[in-house]
Amino acid sequence: METRKRKGTKRVFVTVGTTQFDKLIETMCSEDTLKALQMLGYSNLLLQRGCGQYDPPSTTGDGMFVDHYRYKSNIREDIEQADLVISHAGAGSCLETLGAGRKLLVVINEGLMDNHQLELANQLHLDGHLHYCTCSTLVQTLRTKNFTNLKPFPPGKPEVFAQYLDNLMGFT
Repeated sequence: METRKRKGTKRVFVTVGTTQFDKLIETMCSEDTLKALQMLGYSNLLLQRGCGQYDPPSTTGDGMFVDHYRYKSNIREDIEQADLVISHAGAGSCLETLGAGRKLLVVINEGLMDNHQLELANQLHLDGHLHYCTCSTLVQTLRTKNFTNLKPFPPGKPEVFAQYLDNLMGFT
């Protein structure tokens, strides 16, 4: 599926990865959330909904263009085209978004039993790289948080890891 973006619009991309997080997708489609996004200047919302059961409406009404899909082999282009990414707290989704230099709002899935996602989101927030919230606080977070002061995520240094492995294996 080819995603559409109108020229000159600010875009929000929402991803739940391969999981089911219907509450996030439903919250994103709520009237309050759409109004909060519009107040921030966003007019294009793209939802990657994973294996969830909720089938959001695609619409162009009220100045907000909404589109969605389940999966793509690669969501990098959607992340790179976004002005803001709203994501579940999966490590892969967070690191790919931060690595692409995008503003990130992580929404914690409170329905998970062992909520390691909260630990990751909290640490990245403490380091100044993202904001996080729950579905119940999403609209308030959008209205009150400043996304312009987030710190860029430092790029990885694979050569340091390679040197460590070389030393460990006795190659140096």
